[in-house]
Amino acid sequence: MKNIEIIATGKYLPTTKIDNTYLAKQLNITEDFIYKRTGIQTRHYSKDENIEQLAIKCIENLIEKNSQINPQNIDMIIVATTSTNMLMPGISYKIQEHFNIENCMCIDVLAGCAGFVNALDIAQCYLETDKAKMPLVVGVDLLSKCIDQKDVSTSILLSDGAGAVILQKTEENRLYSSNITSHGQNGKILTYNANEKLQMDGKEVYKYAVTETVKNVKELLKKNQINIDDIKYIIPHQSNLKIIKSIANRLGTDIINKMYINIDKFGNTFCASIPIALDEMMRKKIIKPGDKIILLGYGGALNTASILIEI
Repeated sequence: MKNIEIIATGKYLPTTKIDNTYLAKQLNITEDFIYKRTGIQTRHYSKDENIEQLAIKCIENLIEKNSQINPQNIDMIIVATTSTNMLMPGISYKIQEHFNIENCMCIDVLAGCAGFVNALDIAQCYLETDKAKMPLVVGVDLLSKCIDQKDVSTSILLSDGAGAVILQKTEENRLYSSNITSHGQNGKILTYNANEKLQMDGKEVYKYAVTETVKNVKELLKKNQINIDDIKYIIPHQSNLKIIKSIANRLGTDIINKMYINIDKFGNTFCASIPIALDEMMRKKIIKPGDKIILLGYGGALNTASILIEI
């Protein structure tokens, strides 16, 4: 048991929507082909915002919707991203600068699509050891600038966005447990650097995702002596609908009903997908106090990360 709670969430999606009709014309394929491959109807592209602006607008949304949050009380900022070309100073430092936050630790995490879950686990460790009192964890990616618009495998999938949460300790004992692994030896199947476009071997990514994520979740449940029936929701990385359904089927009958899926509206936003979904569920009051949920990240660097948390 750990006395950690999520006290605020936020998200930001750029206003420009890219639908399947547009992409089908651009790529000379059918809308049906796109949807069957991905489960996506629309994506969000940034026109003029850079990646730090996506993150800042997300945090502004969080503060606007959670009036009890004073940015000056934030003492740690962790940003998970994959698509940044701002290596120094990192995005976390730009957030600190924008909100004029003093006495704050800043960390940027580069851990692929599972980066947000990794970052959340880092924040929990700092809370548990009293090295932080109110950490802000952000997942943000600007993928429309990283892809080859003529590459069908990536252009029909990827989208821009940001999501964020704020954590703190609570007097209540709540379940918290994590399981994070990586397979860097096979990381070449999904790569990106600032001098090239994102490269993905879709078939190999699929095989990795449906194998390692299922193994990871089962280990997490076994470690905590919990049955999957005790889990209210699983919030997976919104990679594509086919992968999510395959993971659910391998975890058990009807597990798909526990999976929260919003990829149809927002596309695959890499590090932002889980916090965007979490914010949506919190705002709609889908998640209720006492619910046990699993955050499930997987992707680049063949990093698989899951967190079991009681709300």
